[in-house]
Amino acid sequence: MRPILIAALIAAAIAVPAAAQAPKPVTPGAILAAAPAAEWQAVEAEDLLVIDLFKGGRIVIQLAPGFAPQHVANIRTLAREHWYDGLFIERVQDDYVTQWGDPSGKKALPKGVAAHVPAEYERASEGVKFNPLPWRDTYADQAGFSGPWPVAEGEGKAWMTHCYGMVGVGRDLNPDTGTGAELYAVIGHAPRGLDRNIALVGRVLDGMPLLASFPRGEGELGVYTKPAQFISIKRVRLASELTGADRPYFEVLKTDSATYKAWSTLRANRKDDFFLHPAGAADLCSVMPPLRKARAK
Repeated sequence: MRPILIAALIAAAIAVPAAAQAPKPVTPGAILAAAPAAEWQAVEAEDLLVIDLFKGGRIVIQLAPGFAPQHVANIRTLAREHWYDGLFIERVQDDYVTQWGDPSGKKALPKGVAAHVPAEYERASEGVKFNPLPWRDTYADQAGFSGPWPVAEGEGKAWMTHCYGMVGVGRDLNPDTGTGAELYAVIGHAPRGLDRNIALVGRVLDGMPLLASFPRGEGELGVYTKPAQFISIKRVRLASELTGADRPYFEVLKTDSATYKAWSTLRANRKDDFFLHPAGAADLCSVMPPLRKARAK
C-alpha cells in the first residue's frame, strides 16, 4: 500500500488537478505522513551534539563531518573533554545569529584540539553526491542537497549554505578560521552572503524556538555587554555519551527519496485552498529536509 500511496501523492503534487478530481487538496503534511520508513535516515549518535542549559532547554545539532572534517573533529574533542560546560550563549543578533562559547576568550583548549584548522569553507565537488533542485539559485550555478545538507555548486567546488538553523564556526578576521570553540546558529533570514567565508559544521535539529527567542544583545553585533545577561550552558555532550531517556534519536528525510521529491515539488507549487498564486519555484533554504524525533532501535 505504501509505494502505491506515495506514487499517487507524487502525481497529485506535480499534476494540476481538475476541480472535480481533488475535493481535498494534497498537503505537504499528507506527503510526509505517507513516507515509508526506509525513506527516513537515522542520524548517527557521533554526529549529534547535545547542549543542555542551566535554566532548562536542550539544543541538538547534527554535525557534518563530510564538509568540515577537521572542525567537526575539534568539536567532538571539545565535547568529550567537557570543555563547553559552564560556558555561555553570549551573542544574539536579531534576524542573524545566536552565538555561544567563551566570552573571555581565555579558556585554554584541551589537548587534541587543533588551534589552526584549514579553511573548510568549500570542497571539491568531485565525489559529492549531489541532488540539484530544478529551480535557479541566486548565489551559485546550482543548489540542492547532498544527503541532508543544503549545498551549492560552482566552479568545480561544493559548499554548504547558510540556511535557517545551520551552525557555523565563529572566527576572527582572515586568515583565522576558528577552531569550533565558538559556534553560532542562524536564527534569521538566510545570510547566504556568508557562504564560502565561514566553516559550516551542522544543522540544529531541536531547540530552534529556544535559540531564536533569547533576548537580543544591545551591544555591537548583538553581543551581551553585562555578565548577568549571559545564558549559561550546563553541559555539551555527544549523543553517544548519553544513555536511556537522556539520549536523543532523530531521523531526517532522505533528499534522494520519492517522498522528498513530492514534498519539495508541492512546497513550490501549492494548490490548496489558501494559495491563489503558486510560486512555481522554491528557495533552497525553504525546502530543508524534514526531520523527526525517533525511538531507540
